Amino acid sequence: MNDAGLRDATQCREVRSFLEMTVYAIAQLKMTDRAAYDRYQARFFDVFKKYGGKLLAADEHPRVLEGAWPHDKLVMMSFPDEAAFLAFSNAPDYEDISRDRKAGAQATVLLVRGFAPAG
Repeated sequence: MNDAGLRDATQCREVRSFLEMTVYAIAQLKMTDRAAYDRYQARFFDVFKKYGGKLLAADEHPRVLEGAWPHDKLVMMSFPDEAAFLAFSNAPDYEDISRDRKAGAQATVLLVRGFAPAG
């Protein structure tokens, strides 16, 4: 393999590693209709677990250490990779229950990539 082929193979491995990296979804919620949000929450885990998601934290009273935080709830989740998160967030069964989330809360959702393992 020549130098260009080696570089291409290395870049392909790096891109694949980047895409296969754990991702974290962080949702900041401001409740607008608690009954609608509770309906969403009651059906959430059955859908969530199908796509390899793990709930890392959910707190309706996080301690604000600095700055303003105008939300009511924070939820942190992880997925094996971005493809798993996208499969979850675009799944018809999630889209069905997300109507209640959208009716029940204003949300800011961030997707954050984890670090690649050292070595």
